[in-house]
Amino acid sequence: MGFEIERKFTIKHIPEGTGSCKRHIIEQAYLTTEPVIRVRREDDSYYMTYKGTGGSNTSLSHEEYNLPLSKEAYETLKSKADGNIISKCRILIPYGKYTIELDIFDEPFKPLIIAEVEFPSESEADKFIPPDWFDEDVTDKKEYRNSYLSRAVMK
Repeated sequence: MGFEIERKFTIKHIPEGTGSCKRHIIEQAYLTTEPVIRVRREDDSYYMTYKGTGGSNTSLSHEEYNLPLSKEAYETLKSKADGNIISKCRILIPYGKYTIELDIFDEPFKPLIIAEVEFPSESEADKFIPPDWFDEDVTDKKEYRNSYLSRAVMK
């Protein structure tokens, strides 16, 4: 509960050595995208998330609240999803004092891969020097937000 401060990046390639990193299987569905209200299954945990607009003029930080759900409540709410249901594998990669969350998307978004890094403050996020395997900073590009992908028309 509180503010989430994160930056998002595309990547050039998946770095070596991720085979031993912790992973999560994630499925999420959006009930609405303004404001963002989503339900998520992460492995065997289920919850609903509300994301507010944020504390700055950018997409760098935003209000976020999580509520635990039962599997049954998750399945019921997921059936009411508006748009695409997103599924992905998240690899947690240690990087100094940070953890890179590398999201490898399944169909229909494959081969999309996005790296996210969360920070304790906006000033720390601004000072972050990404590893050389990161590519473009897409923090402020809506087309890389999961809520946007949930509404994307797939061909």
